[in-house]
Amino acid sequence: MVNSDVLADNPKLGKALTGAWYEIMQTMKGDDAKATMARTAMADASGTDLAGYDAQLASTKMFYEAKDAVEFNNSPALLSTMGKVAEFSFEHGLLGEGAADAKFIGIETPTGVYGDKGNIKLRFDPSFMQMAIDNKL
Repeated sequence: MVNSDVLADNPKLGKALTGAWYEIMQTMKGDDAKATMARTAMADASGTDLAGYDAQLASTKMFYEAKDAVEFNNSPALLSTMGKVAEFSFEHGLLGEGAADAKFIGIETPTGVYGDKGNIKLRFDPSFMQMAIDNKL
C-alpha cells in the first residue's frame, strides 16, 4: 500500500515494491530449504511457528503469480469483496466516528467504486502487477 500522490511522484518505488513482492512470493511458495527458511522467519516475526504460518497461508489467497492478481483486480469479485470489507469495517468502528455507514469512504477498483466517489481512501491499480507480467519492472 502506497499513498497515491507518492506513487505518482515516484513510480520507481511502485516498481521496486512490486518486484520485491513477487520475488519473495517465488521464494516462499516452494517446499525447498530456501522456501522453508523464508516462511520460518516470517512465522517467527508473526509470533507463530512454521506449521501455524503455513496454516494461515493455506487459508489466504496470496496471489503468488502476478497474472492471478491482475485477473482478480480486473474482476467484479474485487469490488464485491471490498464492499464486504467496508461493511465489516463499519460494523466494527474501523471507519472512524464520523462514518454514517460503510459507504462513507470510497474504494476504487478497475470495475468501479464502492462507497463515496468523493472520499476515495483505497485504490486498486493493477498496472504495476501488469508490469511484472510484462517484465517491465
